Amino acid sequence: MPVTIYDVAREAGVSMATVSRVVNGNPNVKPMTRKKVLGAIERLGYRPNAVARGLASKKTTTVGVIIPDISSLFFSELARGIEDIATMYKYNIILCNSDQRLEKELQLINTLLEKQVDGLLFMGAEIKEDHLQALTSTQVPTVLAATRDADNKLPSVTIDHYQAAYDATEALIQRGHKRIGMITGPMSDPLGGLMRFEGYKQALKDAGISLDEALVAGGNLFYESGLSHTKEFLQLKEPPTAIFAANDEMAIGAIHAVQDSGLHVPNDVEVIGHDNIRLTEMVRPRLTSVVQPMYDIGAVAMRLLTKYMNNEHVEEHVVLLPHRIEYRESTKPDQA
Repeated sequence: MPVTIYDVAREAGVSMATVSRVVNGNPNVKPMTRKKVLGAIERLGYRPNAVARGLASKKTTTVGVIIPDISSLFFSELARGIEDIATMYKYNIILCNSDQRLEKELQLINTLLEKQVDGLLFMGAEIKEDHLQALTSTQVPTVLAATRDADNKLPSVTIDHYQAAYDATEALIQRGHKRIGMITGPMSDPLGGLMRFEGYKQALKDAGISLDEALVAGGNLFYESGLSHTKEFLQLKEPPTAIFAANDEMAIGAIHAVQDSGLHVPNDVEVIGHDNIRLTEMVRPRLTSVVQPMYDIGAVAMRLLTKYMNNEHVEEHVVLLPHRIEYRESTKPDQA
């Protein structure tokens, strides 16, 4: 049988209320009594019942985090930011992998709510009406991380994806490129897919460059997608002299496709990625990328959630963090 608070009280010769005060860090306990209780806890191997404490306080100090892919370098950085801030504010994390499937995401939301979590952090590509219904029909605070819903009904922390893609495309235009290929993310993703494509299009339009549909390929965010689409680009009668990929993994695929064809990066084709994951430093040439501050997004999202959970004042419920371009060797250094 598990050791109970009653067992500790009997072992220490004190009341259960005194044991409770010691366990919860209440300063109103005599030093000698505290020492006796702590000694009894150690001898018996007592562990406080978090469920019982949660029922008493109506708080479990637990946050549910739904993440599309735990193995992703992008989302692992976000999770690290969440974990660090959660630890700082003494919250525990339940981390769930959704595989970015709607049915599983909704199931996880319900499961975490049944576990009486104090708050939810949700990461996913597209926030659909089913998500909104599930997340707004509860009193449990929810914050979206690295995404947001179309009408900004839910608090969120992300970057301006449209402006980030515009800036990356404009950087290539300023280097003299007129044939700029883009490997997009899935258009079902309103931010990483659609908004980045719209930013690319607008930058071309503002520079007086006509959109060539042959230079736009719909990618799936994986390396193989960048590799295959770039090979197709290079078969064109007028291939691109620069490529902007909607994420770094596809951009690395683009670099390798250019190299496999006997061309040089960046002398023949310049490449810019997006997100600035750790792989940008591991590939050769190192990848120029739009910096999406993944760790900061996770940390700020968790801090925002703590404010909602503790009824603190929140000035802005939609937070856009700054982005920038980190220039490396996949673009010509003399023009950076």
